[in-house]
Amino acid sequence: MSESSRDFSEFYGLRFEELMIGQSSAISRTVTDADILMFAGVSGDTNPVHLDSEFAGNTMFGSRIAHGMLSASYVSAVFGTRLPGPGCIYLSQELKFRAPVHVGDTVVARVTVKELKSERRRAIFSTECRVGDKIVLEGDAEILIPAR
Repeated sequence: MSESSRDFSEFYGLRFEELMIGQSSAISRTVTDADILMFAGVSGDTNPVHLDSEFAGNTMFGSRIAHGMLSASYVSAVFGTRLPGPGCIYLSQELKFRAPVHVGDTVVARVTVKELKSERRRAIFSTECRVGDKIVLEGDAEILIPAR
């Protein structure tokens, strides 16, 4: 079978027709020092508030914090692996960073279907990340989802 004629349907998550308003999914990740160091390396964001304990200790946070975009990447992970899952395309994301995330914090990233736009196979999701009961990130995302 040639590459151009392969059937990739087994790799896809939910299709647009399978989504319902209110559907939700989440993942949980505990932030480690290695996560922050690797994210700094991949992103190029070497702000000392993320990497230097002495510097960060003198900021309003009192200690090093994780990159806000690291938490945002957990939202992306929910989209790409859970809801709607593989095959979806991230079109836009509005983010509001509400509180810092520290090494050792467990972040729960959740996405919830808010609106379905059938004419263009797009869905609006509310997105949030929490540490315990505290919202650390929230916003809306628009995702393109393959049809059947």
